[in-house]
Amino acid sequence: MADKSFSAFQMAQTQFDQVAEKLNLDQPTRELLRMPMREYHFSIPVRMDDGSIRIFRGFRVQHNDARGPCKGGIRFHPQETIDTVRALSMWMTWKCAVVDIPLGGGKGGVICDPHDLSQREQEAICRGWVRQVARNVGPLSDVPAPDVMTNAQHMLWMLDEFETIHGGRFPGFITGKPVGMGGSLGRTEATGFGVIFTLREALRELGIKLENTVASVQGFGNVALYAARLYQQLGGKVICVASWDQTDQAAYSFRKASGVDVDALLGITDRFGGIDKNKARSLGYEVLPGEAWMVQDVDILIPAALENQITGENVGNIHSRVRVIVEGANGPTAPGADSVIRERGIYIIPDFLANAGGVTCSYFEQVQSNMNYYWEKDEVLSKLDTKMTSAFQAVHNLAKKNKLYMRDAAYIISIGRVAQACKDRGWV
Repeated sequence: MADKSFSAFQMAQTQFDQVAEKLNLDQPTRELLRMPMREYHFSIPVRMDDGSIRIFRGFRVQHNDARGPCKGGIRFHPQETIDTVRALSMWMTWKCAVVDIPLGGGKGGVICDPHDLSQREQEAICRGWVRQVARNVGPLSDVPAPDVMTNAQHMLWMLDEFETIHGGRFPGFITGKPVGMGGSLGRTEATGFGVIFTLREALRELGIKLENTVASVQGFGNVALYAARLYQQLGGKVICVASWDQTDQAAYSFRKASGVDVDALLGITDRFGGIDKNKARSLGYEVLPGEAWMVQDVDILIPAALENQITGENVGNIHSRVRVIVEGANGPTAPGADSVIRERGIYIIPDFLANAGGVTCSYFEQVQSNMNYYWEKDEVLSKLDTKMTSAFQAVHNLAKKNKLYMRDAAYIISIGRVAQACKDRGWV
């Protein structure tokens, strides 16, 4: 469960303040970039299947659009808070800048649990969300996408509502749409593949052969799944994955020394990435506590689930063999853990670089939608590889040249780019 005292936005601001100091940013630029430019809070009334009316709370935060329209997902989550949405919108700004795509950072959410809602009720929430912000989002200003517990179907309902309101076809309004309805091939794999493209480059720089490495992954959702799959295709071995169990409201780790069979596990996984414990045991997996993924005797850790998982309290439990941490999730490492990781010389590929494959492919989808011409899957993934590799190289080279921690180098590049755009526009 999320730590109630943990503030994702405070964490995002702390990270920003440290880099602003290193970049010697002037006060107005700091004030502009450490807060969102705009945020919307609204109520979404929905007639439920039993005839009652329920009011859902919705949000959209637009952190910065100096480099282009805001871009970012919409989460459906019972514990969603404006604090988390603000942090994620800020991270999206840095993420778009670090991979050098012409977009800014946005994020949205609704406090709800899709597990307890029918398809019709979820559709009503999607359409209600768009109705509340239809004048403040769009292909030229703010382009949403799926995130935690939202999917291509939710995006299509939102697109349909937006087009109904504005009376036209605007496929570039939203990304993560179904293929054939304006979606891009390769989008499903994009974030997980992007994680492994950066890992592949890091191992090359460190002089480590990928096929000789072993990894442990937190998560079994979309990012973790495709990261584990590509990593194993390239010759690596995953021995542990962790997943959240909806029924028990607890996390478990599933370990198999001979290597995890991603497709076999997928066969016993619910639609939200929860693995069936009993079936996993029958397939020869050890079922361990949720945090066990982190203490495994492996070369690589891939946290690809939630924020604030590696903290000052548990970072000491990471095995001495670990050489690389690739952050597939947003904000999985708390600032208190960074100093320990740095001291131990573990090479970290920070979240907004490692998991930028998703937004990069969303950008590709937006480009394809706007020009009404769609690329083949190989072309999408090849363009993604090129983008992720050049972004990684820029960050790695700066870190090496100035003897910086990778997270600091990534922040210096992205915050520098956004600050420059604000200055060039004459905002500050």
